[in-house]
Amino acid sequence: MEKIWLKSYPAGVPAEIDIGKYASVREVLEESCAKFGSRPAYSCMGRTITFAELDEMSTAFGAFLQGRGLKKGARVALMMPNILQYPVCLFGILRAGCTVVNVNPLYTARELEHQLTDSGAEMIVVVENFAHTLASALPRTQVKHVIVTSIGTMLGLKGILVDFVLRHVKKMIPAWKIPAAMQLRAALGEGRRRKLEPVPLDHKDIAFLQYTGGTTGVAKGAMLLHGNIVANLLQAGAWVRPFLGEERHVIITPLPLYHIFSLTANCLVFMTLGAENVLIPNPRDIPGLVKEMGHYRFTAFTGVNTLFNALVNNAEFAKLDFSALQMTLGGGMAVQQAVAEKWRDVTGKPLIEAYGLTETSPAATINPLNLPEYNGSIGLPVPSTDLILRDDEGN
Repeated sequence: MEKIWLKSYPAGVPAEIDIGKYASVREVLEESCAKFGSRPAYSCMGRTITFAELDEMSTAFGAFLQGRGLKKGARVALMMPNILQYPVCLFGILRAGCTVVNVNPLYTARELEHQLTDSGAEMIVVVENFAHTLASALPRTQVKHVIVTSIGTMLGLKGILVDFVLRHVKKMIPAWKIPAAMQLRAALGEGRRRKLEPVPLDHKDIAFLQYTGGTTGVAKGAMLLHGNIVANLLQAGAWVRPFLGEERHVIITPLPLYHIFSLTANCLVFMTLGAENVLIPNPRDIPGLVKEMGHYRFTAFTGVNTLFNALVNNAEFAKLDFSALQMTLGGGMAVQQAVAEKWRDVTGKPLIEAYGLTETSPAATINPLNLPEYNGSIGLPVPSTDLILRDDEGN
């Protein structure tokens, strides 16, 4: 099969990647933490954790999981928005050799029950804002352990005020009761008193049960292996490195990390670049998102068409400093030309489109990052990707 698209590859992008470079996502994380220890890794609501702190806390959570009897391959669900606890728990699960089950926090009790039952989740980490939904679904699932956290748990002194306002002023925490629930802070403390035991992992082990297709019926879990994720990290990394270089990057992360696009592109790929991920818990709050963006000299931004449209029609957004912005990537749905053109008018930078599927971890095609303007294309196949177009008859 002739890969005709290779003739259009940007300079510096290889035709193939070496998937044997890493045996698992855990190895990618550990290399990043060792290489970028003192750098900011994730920031949220004014609080930042470094790669070294991420290393320590995720190790503690992984040790906690093992101490509670979770074996290799055990399913652990995460039900939270973009807050610092997410990467800590995510990487702790993977380091313990368990499998991550991402859950949309806005699920109804029925939807949550289906996903927890279908995945066979043994544990769930949930933000207290959504604990009432879990309490309704829990009796009909096989979940044995419930870990609860609050939005403010990792925000230091500010977090005390944040939680007070959410609970008692805005009254955004519906009453819930789960008798055996444990606080995440206590779980991390328990994990710090234990040793994380190494678990052998390779490309064939399941890293994520990533649910998809819920808009067209019952959500189905795509089994994403460590090999799938490692491959896509290397593919996407090979695509962006020639353009972004080795400087320290700051990426704004408004799309939910429980979705495959933001999970891979922001949380994982930019982690390998030693970047700072600025986590946005509520991207629907456009004024709040714009205000948060104003605190950073950001170099990268990912989003979907509806978010781009909301931003370019916000007067305060146009006042931000876009001088450091090197990459704006759109995915998840088709980017409309009118939106892309207005983005360029407002920011002075092009909006680049990519395409993928949950089942492809997700990047399948990406446009060259040096395009001068939106071109209406989904781009070129990423390295080590075969692509063929067929009609309904298979021709």
